[in-house]
Amino acid sequence: MMNDLLATLMPYAMNWADLLLRWLHVIAAIAWIGSSFYFVWLDNSLEPPQAPDLKAKGVDGELWAVHGGGFYNPQKYRVAPKDLPQHLHWFYWESYTTWLSGFALLSALYLYHAGIFIVDPHVYAWSQPAWAGAALLGFLVVGWLVYDGICRLFGQGRNGDRTVGILVAVYMVIAAWAACHLFAGRVAFLITGAMMATMMSANVFFWIIPGQRRVVAAMRAGQTPDPMDGKRGKQRSVHNTYFTLPVVFAMLSNHYSFVYDAKNNWVVLVLMMLAGALIRQFFVLKHKGAWKWRYWGVAVVIILGVAVALAPKPQPALAQARPVSFAMVQRIVQQRCLLCHAGAAASKGVRLDSARGIVSHAQDIYQQVVVTRAMPLNNATQITDLERAEIGQWVKDGAKP
Repeated sequence: MMNDLLATLMPYAMNWADLLLRWLHVIAAIAWIGSSFYFVWLDNSLEPPQAPDLKAKGVDGELWAVHGGGFYNPQKYRVAPKDLPQHLHWFYWESYTTWLSGFALLSALYLYHAGIFIVDPHVYAWSQPAWAGAALLGFLVVGWLVYDGICRLFGQGRNGDRTVGILVAVYMVIAAWAACHLFAGRVAFLITGAMMATMMSANVFFWIIPGQRRVVAAMRAGQTPDPMDGKRGKQRSVHNTYFTLPVVFAMLSNHYSFVYDAKNNWVVLVLMMLAGALIRQFFVLKHKGAWKWRYWGVAVVIILGVAVALAPKPQPALAQARPVSFAMVQRIVQQRCLLCHAGAAASKGVRLDSARGIVSHAQDIYQQVVVTRAMPLNNATQITDLERAEIGQWVKDGAKP
């Protein structure tokens, strides 16, 4: 009796964990991305002060803005005010909360169900799901080490930023290719984005905040801050703003099987992340007063090209059209779908363990099983093309019970 109760409540509890962690993750990400975008815009929008008292105080740039019925006058100092305030607001918990909630979500949804969500035998036949989970975590660690090493080794000198940009881009292509050849497409896109998000949060944790703390400590002690702290922090902050849109795409893509299940899906991922980076470049330059529409143009061409390339092919059909009874469809559903879509804890709330449930979700079944072929996930239950065609024929005939 107790085992039956636990078997029912555990999936239900995991659904709540999924909901609450997603909620927290999205809220934290909005706060982090919002503050990041705001400060990039602010840095590029400041104007030299005109008032003598501001110049005397060491103000390097200021901005007047209106929002919510109030007027704001943010000011940026060349170094810092002569009397550094005791209370300073630090922008870092937005980053840490985003990463921690995202990692918890990754653990609850993917690592906990590694054999279902991470492993796709058609992509790579892992001997044990645990090894696939370990490799997934390895992507996060190795990604940071490689990226940080590139920044350390090649980030100096006149062309350091360009060299780092090129090498990081090359590494991202390699990482996307590797992920899509080791893991199920859905998690491959996700872990590539998570790897970039780890780089972003680690930049804050290891470089940006420690550098700012050293600058503040030096100034409070009456010493001259090391200019490299500011330079390195600025470099990593700029990297973070270019990572943002590619990361958001990778995170959202797991809801759209037509991208992550595409042939050569790693190319799709690379191109869409490139489009995101180009769009971000447009806005960065726009904040500086340069309207470089060519970045938008190239991004749009890339996105349209990917969309055309991924356009759905003719749906599976029976070699000879014949009536398909509900009993035939119900048998297929029972064999191929009830693993995840039965009981009170059915995935996404879609229950297919009754005739009414199957009929009411007929169009959803058609889209997921026949049109996009996203379900069963990774085809874990080995549905055949003939069975997909039979479901398609049943829906076309009116999906009658």
